[in-house]
Amino acid sequence: MKKINVAIADDQILFRKGMIGIINGLADTQITIEADNGRTLLEAIATSETKPDIVLLDLSMPELNGVETTKILHADYPDIKIIILSVHSDERFVAHLMELGINAYLFKNVEPSEVEKAILAVIEKGFYFNEVFLKAMKNRMLGKKPRLLIQDNIPSTLTQRELEVLDLICRQYTAQEIAEKLFISTRTVDGHRNNLLEKTGVRNTAGLVVFAIKNNLLDPSALL
Repeated sequence: MKKINVAIADDQILFRKGMIGIINGLADTQITIEADNGRTLLEAIATSETKPDIVLLDLSMPELNGVETTKILHADYPDIKIIILSVHSDERFVAHLMELGINAYLFKNVEPSEVEKAILAVIEKGFYFNEVFLKAMKNRMLGKKPRLLIQDNIPSTLTQRELEVLDLICRQYTAQEIAEKLFISTRTVDGHRNNLLEKTGVRNTAGLVVFAIKNNLLDPSALL
């Protein structure tokens, strides 16, 4: 397995240096870019010959915060995966970031082993949702008052096969595993995934999971 190139942006020096030590200590990952704010991060990526596979991004930073940096990264470097590292646990805020297209959201008090788990999952499956996030999503949906959504009519446009692929994506199966389970080719799986992205209007696989939860196509409890 080739090394996973990771960039990190966090203005807390002690935390950033600690994360760099953890990432560089893992078997298949290495820090290639270090920054103390979003603007410095973007400048470093622009001039780097090797773009990072993943960006570990703090939310509260000077110059350019994590939310604005996320928007620019998606516009300029859509292939770069984003993992947010934050102390904020507000469910509405977390869900909003997922809708912006991040691939994982980790609280800063997680164990180093979970950081590694998240990085590998994001590379292999496109997203990583831990138990804290899934419980937050479940609580939000249980406490949410019913209301009409713009996408209320979208689930009805999905074919049975697309719904099957969506369910397996949410359950963290890889494209190869989905292909084997449904007796189709990986190219066909990719085709269904692209159709799902186009129909739902979300940015990535993580967005598909959020879409499924919000539209009651999946109970978050099933992923715990």
